[in-house]
Amino acid sequence: MPTIFRFITEDDTSQFCHRVSEALSKGWQLHGSPSMAFDTARGVMRCGQGVTKEVAAEYHPDMKLGQQ
Repeated sequence: MPTIFRFITEDDTSQFCHRVSEALSKGWQLHGSPSMAFDTARGVMRCGQGVTKEVAAEYHPDMKLGQQ
């Protein structure tokens, strides 16, 4: 089965945790450590987390990864 990757990003709020938790509940798995960086233009911390998932379909650039 092919494996697909996506990187979830969000401001450092509970919304980021909810997005990652939703992905995990849909079968995605954590990939690597979370990251944080300060967005100087907006004055906020940003979070990111890579996730992977095995899918039945072959990868295609038009895939809607968040809907897999």
